Amino acid sequence: MSKQPDRMFRDEAEVLAIAGKGGDGCSAFHREKYVQQGGPDGGDGGRGGSVILTTDVHEKSLFRLARQFRLQAENGQPGMGNNCTGRSGQDLTIKVPIGTQIYDAERGHLLADLAEEDQQLVVAQGGKGGRGNARFATSRNQVPTRADKGTEGENRKLRLELKLVADVGFVGLPNAGKSTMLARLTAARPRVASYPFTTLDPSLGILDRGNQRPTLVMADIPGLIEGAADGKGLGHRFLRHVERTRVLLHLVDVSALAEDPLESYRTIRAELDQYGETLRDRPTLVVATKVEDEDAEQRAKELFEALELPQLSVSAATGAGLEPMLARLDAMLAESAQES
Repeated sequence: MSKQPDRMFRDEAEVLAIAGKGGDGCSAFHREKYVQQGGPDGGDGGRGGSVILTTDVHEKSLFRLARQFRLQAENGQPGMGNNCTGRSGQDLTIKVPIGTQIYDAERGHLLADLAEEDQQLVVAQGGKGGRGNARFATSRNQVPTRADKGTEGENRKLRLELKLVADVGFVGLPNAGKSTMLARLTAARPRVASYPFTTLDPSLGILDRGNQRPTLVMADIPGLIEGAADGKGLGHRFLRHVERTRVLLHLVDVSALAEDPLESYRTIRAELDQYGETLRDRPTLVVATKVEDEDAEQRAKELFEALELPQLSVSAATGAGLEPMLARLDAMLAESAQES
């Protein structure tokens, strides 16, 4: 029986965060030989542990968190005699991918957008420890018996959504060659096959070119379909991953087996425009893919003439045209950095 892959992707999760209860304060009096009436020495209870979410560059998915569901921190320990404070409950710190948005599931509002490395959010605050009776001693009441109970920790239901953070986001119709391109350029190993909808989950890859040029984070966004901006298929889930990419790489299949390239381009462009201005105005590089024969070259030429754009043709299978494409992406990213 084959083992379930460890890299299963999940970009949504609902969890219940339960902070620890504060420990009760202690009511006690000093007891010592030859001391008949010792004073109050009941210690405070320890605070309850909090539930904390923190971003980690090594986390790529909400898959494990979605399976865990219940996130519960430790309770604080009760206070003890001899003015001993109870031990505080240990905080529960959960790692999430960079780009995780955290919503209050019941009220629906956004609590935080964790878009940077090592960013933290306390999603459920631990309860306070109760005061021991030593805290209540006064000149009028030198032998108080009162001790407070610890308070309950916060209990909150959360909805988490992941938006991938990348320099370059690949968009295009299913089978446009996005997964093959990502595998060719980076160490990522997305599933690749010659039929549509091979990619059902977004994939991240890192293009490391040594000291020559900057490292690029690239995201293969699953193939869009007409109506994606209206939520058809998994459109909204996939399109939101494109929102955090600095530049879009729009791949258009011009091979003999592909649909009309110009119509394919217009279909994707319409979905990006309809989704909103965040994608409508994103710098985009249009590239003809699978250009491996004269027929494909002619189809690419006709596409770019119709779009009135400089022709940029590539083949991820052979590597042809990749260097000019990367040089153009570098220039667009540098321009984007200057404008931000």
